[in-house]
Amino acid sequence: MVTEEVAREALLSFVSSKCCYGRAAAGDLVIQELKQQTLCRYRLETFTESRISEWTFQPFTNQSVDGPQRGTSPRLWDIKVQVPPMFQEDTKKFQVPHSSLVKGCHKCHGRGRYKCSGCHGAGMVRCPSCSGAKRKAKQSRRCQMCSGSGRRRCSTCSGRGNKTCATCKGEKKLLHFIQLVIVWKNSLFEFMSEHRLNCPGELLAKAKGESLFKDESTMVYPIVDFPLREISLASQRGIAEHSAALASRARVLQQRQTIELIPLTEVHYWYQGQTYVYYIYGTDHRVYVVDYPERYCCGCTII
Repeated sequence: MVTEEVAREALLSFVSSKCCYGRAAAGDLVIQELKQQTLCRYRLETFTESRISEWTFQPFTNQSVDGPQRGTSPRLWDIKVQVPPMFQEDTKKFQVPHSSLVKGCHKCHGRGRYKCSGCHGAGMVRCPSCSGAKRKAKQSRRCQMCSGSGRRRCSTCSGRGNKTCATCKGEKKLLHFIQLVIVWKNSLFEFMSEHRLNCPGELLAKAKGESLFKDESTMVYPIVDFPLREISLASQRGIAEHSAALASRARVLQQRQTIELIPLTEVHYWYQGQTYVYYIYGTDHRVYVVDYPERYCCGCTII
């Protein structure tokens, strides 16, 4: 239960963290009423693993080639990998065994270099200052930028007329292979019990609560006969939604459902002839101020 003393200390702590909130109101206010309510927050987490394969390539630098001659490539789900800690999202890529082959680079046609597009292989381009006229318009002296030649060294290829192929990095060949992409994802379903106080739901969703119930397994079952029927219904709905959305495209590795108690207090107070309201939420007594009487600028966020 939040007492008047706790409510005042929570507001003072909040005000102290804001550069443009005055402390006088928090210290001198008269608390008129404390409306308290305990909410239930239900969460369902489903940790899944999905796998896809795709062809990719990299420059061939005469490394060992693990091709079909060494055996048949394993099926995607037969490849053993290290799974990250449960409920921690991650993405990793692996080269599928026995899927490699070497081909000439398709970008440079196996040359390792290709003609510069800036100068079309000439190494020189028309002078941008005199437009190749060797002299600027209405001037008798020669152009200083190109020394009167009308042309300048191509900046794209540094005058070489060609560039190293960016695809094969000049190696002329590419190593093609099948890449396995594994995505570990944690899907979240969340429900907050109905409340009568006017505190924003997005704040309550992030609030710290007291653990009341926890169930973790490879597959959890809906909660039944919970004192609040809406929590039991939320559990049934969340498990059904995750099953329908995830079962067809990923493997479920672990599920976890929890119920937490979130304390919420609406504080009505009087200051200099007017009534104001603020909220205290969560076990760590976070504060949400609706309209603080001593706010001097707009530089601080209220939340």
